[in-house]
Amino acid sequence: MPRFKLYYLFTVINASLITAITAQEIDPLEVRPSLVEPRVSLPTELIAVPVVNPGEYYVPPKVEDIPDDKYGDMVRWGREIFVNTQVHGRRFVGNGLNCSSCHLSEGRQPYAMPLWAAYGMYPQYRSKNREVITIQERIQDCFRYSLDGIAPTLDAPEMEALVTYMHWLSKDVPIGVELPGRGLAPISRTRSPSHINGEIVYKTRCAMCHGEDGKGQKHKNGVGYMFPPLWGGDSFNRGAGMNKIRRAARYIKANMPLGAGYTLTDMEAWDVANYMWIHYRPFDPRVGWFLNALGPKPGGGW
Repeated sequence: MPRFKLYYLFTVINASLITAITAQEIDPLEVRPSLVEPRVSLPTELIAVPVVNPGEYYVPPKVEDIPDDKYGDMVRWGREIFVNTQVHGRRFVGNGLNCSSCHLSEGRQPYAMPLWAAYGMYPQYRSKNREVITIQERIQDCFRYSLDGIAPTLDAPEMEALVTYMHWLSKDVPIGVELPGRGLAPISRTRSPSHINGEIVYKTRCAMCHGEDGKGQKHKNGVGYMFPPLWGGDSFNRGAGMNKIRRAARYIKANMPLGAGYTLTDMEAWDVANYMWIHYRPFDPRVGWFLNALGPKPGGGW
Protein backbone atom coordinates (compact mmCIF):
# COMPACT_ATOMS: atom_id res chain seq x y z
CA MET A 1 0.00 0.00 0.00
CA PRO A 2 1.45 3.44 -0.94
CA ARG A 3 2.90 5.50 1.94
CA PHE A 4 0.46 8.43 1.58
CA LYS A 5 -2.53 6.04 1.90
CA LEU A 6 -1.12 4.54 5.11
CA TYR A 7 -0.60 8.04 6.49
CA TYR A 8 -4.17 9.04 5.62
CA LEU A 9 -5.59 5.83 7.19
CA PHE A 10 -3.57 6.40 10.38
CA THR A 11 -4.80 10.00 10.58
CA VAL A 12 -8.46 8.98 10.26
CA ILE A 13 -8.15 6.24 12.92
CA ASN A 14 -6.32 8.57 15.30
CA ALA A 15 -8.95 11.31 14.90
CA SER A 16 -11.74 8.80 15.55
CA LEU A 17 -10.07 7.61 18.74
CA ILE A 18 -9.60 11.18 19.99
CA THR A 19 -13.24 11.98 19.23
CA ALA A 20 -14.44 8.87 21.09
CA ILE A 21 -12.31 9.61 24.14
CA THR A 22 -13.39 13.24 24.16
CA ALA A 23 -17.06 12.26 23.91
CA GLN A 24 -16.65 9.97 26.92
CA GLU A 25 -14.81 12.53 29.02
CA ILE A 26 -17.08 15.55 28.39
CA ASP A 27 -20.53 15.54 29.87
CA PRO A 28 -22.91 16.71 27.12
CA LEU A 29 -24.59 19.03 29.65
CA GLU A 30 -21.28 20.86 30.00
CA VAL A 31 -21.25 21.82 26.36
CA ARG A 32 -25.00 22.40 26.14
CA PRO A 33 -25.84 24.43 29.25
CA SER A 34 -29.37 25.15 27.98
CA LEU A 35 -30.27 21.56 28.86
CA VAL A 36 -29.33 21.94 32.52
CA GLU A 37 -32.29 22.21 34.90
CA PRO A 38 -32.16 25.48 36.89
CA ARG A 39 -31.60 24.95 40.59
CA VAL A 40 -33.30 27.19 43.11
CA SER A 41 -32.29 26.83 46.74
CA LEU A 42 -34.76 28.13 49.28
CA PRO A 43 -33.32 29.15 52.64
CA THR A 44 -35.08 27.66 55.64
CA GLU A 45 -33.15 29.72 58.17
CA LEU A 46 -32.56 33.47 58.45
CA ILE A 47 -29.43 33.84 56.35
CA ALA A 48 -27.70 36.53 54.33
CA VAL A 49 -28.93 36.66 50.74
CA PRO A 50 -26.59 38.30 48.19
CA VAL A 51 -27.93 41.13 46.04
CA VAL A 52 -27.85 40.58 42.28
CA ASN A 53 -25.61 42.78 40.14
CA PRO A 54 -23.70 44.43 43.01
CA GLY A 55 -21.88 46.66 40.57
CA GLU A 56 -25.13 48.15 39.33
CA TYR A 57 -27.32 48.40 42.41
CA TYR A 58 -26.81 49.61 45.93
CA VAL A 59 -25.41 46.82 48.10
CA PRO A 60 -26.91 46.68 51.61
CA PRO A 61 -24.74 45.70 54.58
CA LYS A 62 -24.28 42.03 55.39
CA VAL A 63 -26.20 40.33 58.17
CA GLU A 64 -23.00 39.48 59.97
CA ASP A 65 -22.21 43.21 60.12
CA ILE A 66 -25.18 43.99 62.37
CA PRO A 67 -23.59 45.68 65.40
CA ASP A 68 -23.50 43.86 68.72
CA ASP A 69 -25.33 46.50 70.75
CA LYS A 70 -28.86 47.69 71.59
CA TYR A 71 -29.31 49.09 68.07
CA GLY A 72 -28.19 45.80 66.58
CA ASP A 73 -30.64 43.91 68.78
CA MET A 74 -33.48 46.00 67.38
CA VAL A 75 -32.21 45.46 63.81
CA ARG A 76 -32.17 41.69 64.35
CA TRP A 77 -35.69 41.70 65.75
CA GLY A 78 -36.94 43.85 62.87
CA ARG A 79 -35.38 41.40 60.44
CA GLU A 80 -37.08 38.47 62.15
CA ILE A 81 -40.44 40.26 61.96
CA PHE A 82 -39.85 41.02 58.28
CA VAL A 83 -38.81 37.48 57.31
CA ASN A 84 -41.17 35.58 59.62
CA THR A 85 -44.10 37.92 60.15
CA GLN A 86 -46.38 34.97 60.84
CA VAL A 87 -44.57 34.40 64.15
CA HIS A 88 -43.07 37.73 65.21
CA GLY A 89 -45.81 40.03 63.90
CA ARG A 90 -48.74 37.65 64.17
CA ARG A 91 -51.03 39.98 66.12
CA PHE A 92 -51.23 42.36 63.15
CA VAL A 93 -51.50 39.80 60.31
CA GLY A 94 -54.75 38.48 58.85
CA ASN A 95 -53.50 36.12 56.12
CA GLY A 96 -50.67 33.64 55.55
CA LEU A 97 -48.03 36.00 54.15
CA ASN A 98 -44.80 37.49 55.46
CA CYS A 99 -43.34 40.87 54.54
CA SER A 100 -40.67 38.93 52.62
CA SER A 101 -43.33 37.14 50.55
CA CYS A 102 -43.30 40.20 48.28
CA HIS A 103 -40.11 42.06 49.29
CA LEU A 104 -37.74 39.29 48.21
CA SER A 105 -34.32 38.43 49.62
CA GLU A 106 -35.20 39.94 52.99
CA GLY A 107 -35.99 43.30 51.39
CA ARG A 108 -32.74 43.40 49.41
CA GLN A 109 -33.79 42.36 45.90
CA PRO A 110 -33.77 45.13 43.25
CA TYR A 111 -37.13 45.61 41.51
CA ALA A 112 -38.87 43.60 44.24
CA MET A 113 -39.68 46.77 46.20
CA PRO A 114 -36.36 46.77 48.10
CA LEU A 115 -36.38 48.49 51.48
CA TRP A 116 -33.08 50.31 50.87
CA ALA A 117 -34.53 52.13 47.86
CA ALA A 118 -37.70 53.18 49.69
CA TYR A 119 -36.41 54.37 53.05
CA GLY A 120 -34.76 57.59 51.84
CA MET A 121 -37.82 58.63 49.76
CA TYR A 122 -40.12 59.23 52.74
CA PRO A 123 -41.99 61.34 53.71
CA GLN A 124 -43.67 61.51 50.30
CA TYR A 125 -47.05 62.23 48.76
CA ARG A 126 -48.96 59.03 47.98
CA SER A 127 -52.02 59.15 45.73
CA LYS A 128 -53.55 56.11 47.43
CA ASN A 129 -53.64 58.01 50.74
CA ARG A 130 -54.11 61.41 49.08
CA GLU A 131 -51.67 62.97 51.50
CA VAL A 132 -48.02 63.07 52.48
CA ILE A 133 -47.16 60.00 54.53
CA THR A 134 -44.20 58.80 56.58
CA ILE A 135 -42.43 55.47 56.28
CA GLN A 136 -44.32 54.31 59.38
CA GLU A 137 -47.66 55.07 57.72
CA ARG A 138 -46.50 53.20 54.61
CA ILE A 139 -45.75 50.14 56.76
CA GLN A 140 -49.23 50.45 58.28
CA ASP A 141 -50.70 50.20 54.78
CA CYS A 142 -48.70 47.03 54.11
CA PHE A 143 -50.20 45.35 57.15
CA ARG A 144 -53.69 46.55 56.30
CA TYR A 145 -53.75 45.53 52.64
CA SER A 146 -50.92 43.17 51.68
CA LEU A 147 -51.10 41.26 54.99
CA ASP A 148 -54.90 41.72 55.22
CA GLY A 149 -54.58 42.59 58.88
CA ILE A 150 -54.63 45.62 61.15
CA ALA A 151 -52.24 48.54 61.16
CA PRO A 152 -49.72 48.57 64.00
CA THR A 153 -49.85 51.78 66.00
CA LEU A 154 -47.01 54.20 65.34
CA ASP A 155 -45.57 53.49 68.78
CA ALA A 156 -45.85 49.69 68.56
CA PRO A 157 -42.52 47.95 69.32
CA GLU A 158 -42.87 45.92 66.11
CA MET A 159 -43.13 49.18 64.14
CA GLU A 160 -39.98 50.51 65.82
CA ALA A 161 -38.13 47.28 64.99
CA LEU A 162 -39.19 47.27 61.32
CA VAL A 163 -38.19 50.91 60.82
CA THR A 164 -34.85 50.21 62.52
CA TYR A 165 -34.24 47.25 60.18
CA MET A 166 -35.00 49.49 57.18
CA HIS A 167 -32.69 52.16 58.56
CA TRP A 168 -29.83 49.70 58.95
CA LEU A 169 -30.43 48.13 55.54
CA SER A 170 -30.26 51.62 54.00
CA LYS A 171 -26.88 52.55 55.45
CA ASP A 172 -25.32 55.48 53.53
CA VAL A 173 -28.28 55.71 51.12
CA PRO A 174 -28.73 59.36 50.02
CA ILE A 175 -31.97 60.95 51.16
CA GLY A 176 -34.41 61.90 48.40
CA VAL A 177 -32.46 60.17 45.62
CA GLU A 178 -34.28 57.61 43.47
CA LEU A 179 -31.88 54.69 43.25
CA PRO A 180 -31.71 52.11 40.43
CA GLY A 181 -33.76 49.06 41.37
CA ARG A 182 -36.34 51.01 43.32
CA GLY A 183 -39.92 49.73 43.27
CA LEU A 184 -40.74 47.54 40.29
CA ALA A 185 -39.29 46.91 36.85
CA PRO A 186 -40.50 48.86 33.79
CA ILE A 187 -42.68 46.89 31.40
CA SER A 188 -44.44 47.51 28.09
CA ARG A 189 -47.41 45.93 26.34
CA THR A 190 -48.56 45.54 22.76
CA ARG A 191 -52.15 44.42 23.40
CA SER A 192 -54.69 43.98 26.16
CA PRO A 193 -53.76 41.29 28.71
CA SER A 194 -55.51 37.94 28.30
CA HIS A 195 -56.43 35.78 31.28
CA ILE A 196 -56.83 32.86 28.85
CA ASN A 197 -53.19 33.15 27.81
CA GLY A 198 -52.33 33.85 31.42
CA GLU A 199 -53.79 30.54 32.54
CA ILE A 200 -51.48 28.73 30.12
CA VAL A 201 -48.45 30.63 31.44
CA TYR A 202 -49.51 30.00 35.02
CA LYS A 203 -49.96 26.26 34.60
CA THR A 204 -46.64 25.83 32.80
CA ARG A 205 -44.43 28.26 34.73
CA CYS A 206 -46.06 29.07 38.08
CA ALA A 207 -48.22 26.18 39.31
CA MET A 208 -45.26 24.00 40.28
CA CYS A 209 -44.58 26.40 43.17
CA HIS A 210 -47.83 28.22 43.86
CA GLY A 211 -50.08 25.23 43.21
CA GLU A 212 -52.67 24.46 40.57
CA ASP A 213 -55.26 26.19 42.76
CA GLY A 214 -53.05 29.24 43.35
CA LYS A 215 -53.13 28.77 47.10
CA GLY A 216 -49.42 28.22 47.61
CA GLN A 217 -47.46 25.58 49.47
CA LYS A 218 -47.18 25.71 53.24
CA HIS A 219 -44.13 24.85 55.31
CA LYS A 220 -44.18 21.37 56.79
CA ASN A 221 -44.83 22.80 60.27
CA GLY A 222 -47.95 24.52 58.92
CA VAL A 223 -46.74 28.02 59.88
CA GLY A 224 -46.57 30.29 56.86
CA TYR A 225 -45.81 29.42 53.26
CA MET A 226 -42.72 28.31 51.38
CA PHE A 227 -44.48 29.57 48.24
CA PRO A 228 -47.17 32.15 49.04
CA PRO A 229 -50.79 31.95 47.83
CA LEU A 230 -51.58 34.23 44.91
CA TRP A 231 -55.33 34.32 45.54
CA GLY A 232 -57.83 32.94 48.02
CA GLY A 233 -58.47 33.79 51.66
CA ASP A 234 -54.82 33.59 52.73
CA SER A 235 -53.52 36.04 50.10
CA PHE A 236 -53.39 39.86 49.89
CA ASN A 237 -56.70 41.68 49.74
CA ARG A 238 -58.32 43.75 47.00
CA GLY A 239 -56.89 46.98 48.37
CA ALA A 240 -53.27 45.82 48.02
CA GLY A 241 -51.05 47.26 45.33
CA MET A 242 -50.34 43.77 44.01
CA ASN A 243 -54.03 43.47 43.13
CA LYS A 244 -53.41 45.95 40.31
CA ILE A 245 -52.70 44.10 37.08
CA ARG A 246 -49.98 46.52 35.96
CA ARG A 247 -48.18 46.39 39.32
CA ALA A 248 -48.32 42.59 39.48
CA ALA A 249 -47.06 42.33 35.89
CA ARG A 250 -44.04 44.52 36.68
CA TYR A 251 -43.25 42.40 39.74
CA ILE A 252 -43.64 39.12 37.84
CA LYS A 253 -41.46 40.29 34.96
CA ALA A 254 -38.41 40.93 37.15
CA ASN A 255 -38.79 38.22 39.77
CA MET A 256 -40.78 35.22 38.54
CA PRO A 257 -40.39 32.31 38.21
CA LEU A 258 -38.35 32.43 41.39
CA GLY A 259 -34.66 32.57 40.51
CA ALA A 260 -35.44 33.05 36.81
CA GLY A 261 -36.59 36.64 36.52
CA TYR A 262 -36.75 38.27 33.07
CA THR A 263 -37.38 34.91 31.38
CA LEU A 264 -41.03 35.68 30.71
CA THR A 265 -41.87 38.12 27.93
CA ASP A 266 -43.59 41.36 28.87
CA MET A 267 -46.91 40.10 27.57
CA GLU A 268 -46.59 36.78 29.39
CA ALA A 269 -46.14 38.77 32.61
CA TRP A 270 -49.19 40.88 31.76
CA ASP A 271 -51.28 37.82 30.95
CA VAL A 272 -50.46 35.87 34.10
CA ALA A 273 -51.08 39.00 36.20
CA ASN A 274 -54.51 39.26 34.59
CA TYR A 275 -55.15 35.60 35.36
CA MET A 276 -54.28 36.22 39.03
CA TRP A 277 -56.56 39.25 39.14
CA ILE A 278 -59.76 37.44 38.08
CA HIS A 279 -59.68 35.14 41.13
CA TYR A 280 -61.22 35.69 44.53
CA ARG A 281 -59.29 37.40 47.30
CA PRO A 282 -60.23 39.09 50.60
CA PHE A 283 -62.24 42.31 50.44
CA ASP A 284 -60.84 45.84 50.42
CA PRO A 285 -61.22 47.15 54.00
CA ARG A 286 -61.76 50.72 52.76
CA VAL A 287 -65.25 49.96 51.44
CA GLY A 288 -68.22 48.02 52.76
CA TRP A 289 -69.48 44.56 51.92
CA PHE A 290 -71.95 45.79 49.30
CA LEU A 291 -69.33 47.53 47.12
CA ASN A 292 -66.85 44.70 47.58
CA ALA A 293 -69.39 42.11 46.50
CA LEU A 294 -71.29 43.98 43.79
CA GLY A 295 -69.20 47.00 42.84
CA PRO A 296 -66.55 47.13 40.09
CA LYS A 297 -63.48 45.12 40.93
CA PRO A 298 -60.47 47.38 41.62
CA GLY A 299 -57.06 46.98 40.04
CA GLY A 300 -58.13 46.14 36.50
CA GLY A 301 -56.73 49.19 34.79
CA TRP A 302 -53.40 49.22 32.96
